Amino acid sequence: MTYAAGRRLRVAIAGFKLESVTFLPNLTTLADFQAAECSGIKLIDEHRGANTPVGGFIAVCEREGVEMVPIVYAEVGAAGPASDEAFDHYLGRILDGLKDVDVDGVLLDLHGAMTTPTRMDAEADIFAAVRRQVGGKTRIMAALDYHANLDESTLLDADAAFGYHFSPHIDQAETGERAAQCMVRTLRGELDPAWAIVKPDLMVPSIFSATSLEPLAGLVQDSIRVARDCAVYLDVSVFAGFSYADVPNCGFSVLAVTDGDREFARKTATGFSNTIRDSRPAFSHGELVLGISEGIAQAVRIAEHSSAPVVLLEHADRMGDSTYLLREVVARQLGRTAVPFLWDPQAVAIATTAGIGAQVRLPVGGHSSERAGGAVTVEGKVVFAGPKSYHVTGPYYTGRLANLGDTVVIDAGFLVLSITSRQFVAVDEDCFTQFGMRASEFDFIVLRSKTHFRAVYESLAAAIVIVDTPDWGPADLTTLKYVHVALDRTYPFSDAA
Repeated sequence: MTYAAGRRLRVAIAGFKLESVTFLPNLTTLADFQAAECSGIKLIDEHRGANTPVGGFIAVCEREGVEMVPIVYAEVGAAGPASDEAFDHYLGRILDGLKDVDVDGVLLDLHGAMTTPTRMDAEADIFAAVRRQVGGKTRIMAALDYHANLDESTLLDADAAFGYHFSPHIDQAETGERAAQCMVRTLRGELDPAWAIVKPDLMVPSIFSATSLEPLAGLVQDSIRVARDCAVYLDVSVFAGFSYADVPNCGFSVLAVTDGDREFARKTATGFSNTIRDSRPAFSHGELVLGISEGIAQAVRIAEHSSAPVVLLEHADRMGDSTYLLREVVARQLGRTAVPFLWDPQAVAIATTAGIGAQVRLPVGGHSSERAGGAVTVEGKVVFAGPKSYHVTGPYYTGRLANLGDTVVIDAGFLVLSITSRQFVAVDEDCFTQFGMRASEFDFIVLRSKTHFRAVYESLAAAIVIVDTPDWGPADLTTLKYVHVALDRTYPFSDAA
């Protein structure tokens, strides 16, 4: 469809995101999504200038004079599957926002690894429902997370899709701009997008999906270079997939978008997919992952000869409440240690009631499942208690509003622990500066992230010591009981492979 010069384009914008850990026993509820929901003009205000795909959508639309129709945005990070109630509610909100509205295109900010109890590919259902609502002529495009689980059926009703290039996801806004720019050029008749997706049959634990690790580092840079240097329009997205979702399309995929040439798209995607398949053994970095005792011993050795903090990474945590390293910190009293953004609403309530200045002794963390490590008793002084929100300054979610809900900070001398009532992962220095501290004040910092912390802590820390624990995001995927994944074919790092 080509539009007459001078006609102002109208594009609807919506986002609904969750990275579903299907092994977790608890569902992500409607209330969980509503806690961070924004809609209408507030959607524009909250995301303008932020490192989010919607921020990228907005930047292009405002630059190109495109009228935006903001509908709704709701996001939870990594958690259990969305309840069907939550899914139906937000899909309904998106569809209602598209009723009786004359738009030329729809830009969606989705994750690509959402499930519900009745859906193993929730994004496919979103695309299909939006397509039914707007008809065949309205263009539908999406920005997707680098950890999306995709196949051709996922994107069947989309005109094009674009994934983050990097993990840490420092290019979320840039990804939104890629999607929005393709949308604008398509609506102006300059492009007729065609896409192809190819899967190399490979899964990796998230800790090995960092794009600073080889062979991913070179592979991703090659995908960007090939697209940039191509004589015709080409966009290439390499998706690592999300291995903690037990779904048939779990794992790596490569998506190429071209100007009307589906065979060129397929050839391009196949080339990168073959490179991934041929490099399978190189994706394992088991030498980087240590057991708890071994990891702590190594961190202590490094700290003895360094003035910068050592990061102890409890990477298998999925809900922000793992306590395996916290238990060791309390038992051993290693040195001045920070454990930021532990998620425990009940502990927050108890400490808040006690008030600033009170000495408290309370169980914290380990409540999300039987694999989270169980509660650890912490005793210390409450030095902060109250609601906490701020705009992120780090490179992962720059400019985005972080709402921690009621939050407390407990100082136990050898340990400083911040506890939040809403989940938010500590990946930059905001978790310190927002409470008048700096990371450099500590000997050890316990983080519960996979890759996103690297954008700040690779340069800030003396070393990063990756510690494996029995939580739901392990380095060894064979410890999880998959039903829908052919693990023997897609995961080459076990002894049985």
